[in-house]
Amino acid sequence: MSQVKAEGGLRPQGIHKQSLPGKPLITVITVVFNGAETLRDTIESVMMQSYGNIEHIIVDGGSADATVDILMQYDHIIDYWVSEKDAGIYDAMNKGISLCSGEYVGMLNSDDMFADKNVLQAIADRFEMAKVDAIFSCLNIVDKNNLRKILRKYRVAKLNSALLRIGVMPPHPTFYCKKSCYEEGGMYKTDYKIAADFEMLVRLLVRQKISWSFIDKVTVTMRSGGLSNSGFMTSIKLNWEIVRACKENGLYANLIFMAMKLPIRLFELIR
Repeated sequence: MSQVKAEGGLRPQGIHKQSLPGKPLITVITVVFNGAETLRDTIESVMMQSYGNIEHIIVDGGSADATVDILMQYDHIIDYWVSEKDAGIYDAMNKGISLCSGEYVGMLNSDDMFADKNVLQAIADRFEMAKVDAIFSCLNIVDKNNLRKILRKYRVAKLNSALLRIGVMPPHPTFYCKKSCYEEGGMYKTDYKIAADFEMLVRLLVRQKISWSFIDKVTVTMRSGGLSNSGFMTSIKLNWEIVRACKENGLYANLIFMAMKLPIRLFELIR
């Protein structure tokens, strides 16, 4: 793995984006590590968006495959990309937030794609209409070898303490919020290995009491697999971290509570 920092995109060329009247800047942050097989799909799904004011920042953890080659191919499209060793996915997300200029911020990882070209326009419209701090929506998990085969429909239409206490959260790649939420609430906790995204949502919703709106629309397609879906022991570690996240933010939870989300997960499966 290369230890040398590499960077590129429009920003080093002197092109900087900002919010415009009636068109707030939306930043999409992509974190990647050895993601050459899927990264191109992610980049192109951002490129295809109909919304007219998007900043795409890509943070690579020092990949040893062709990831940087792909980033260089899209140097004229990506607003800023950087490749260097980091401390993991949540450290990379924090780096992306610190680099972004958008009024609103969301994460689209290198296994993910926007579901259609109008996703960010729908998000921008809802922010304008609802005047909220955050927006989330629906996600489809698909077979990584057959993107047309839906394995699970991930839809969480409500968000409250009862759901959080049993480990139910909106799909993280559909979550967009004001950058000020991170500035006021702090960054992702890098001492979590799997559930820092869950802890972040609990912190924002319970401690900061941010306002939110739900869009009943599939906005992101995610390939199956990933850190939080990699086996029994990973599932146990995930649930321990969820319990910890709740307790650290003033919500009582335990591992027995985590079993209560099983019927919800089973309902999401496509047979």
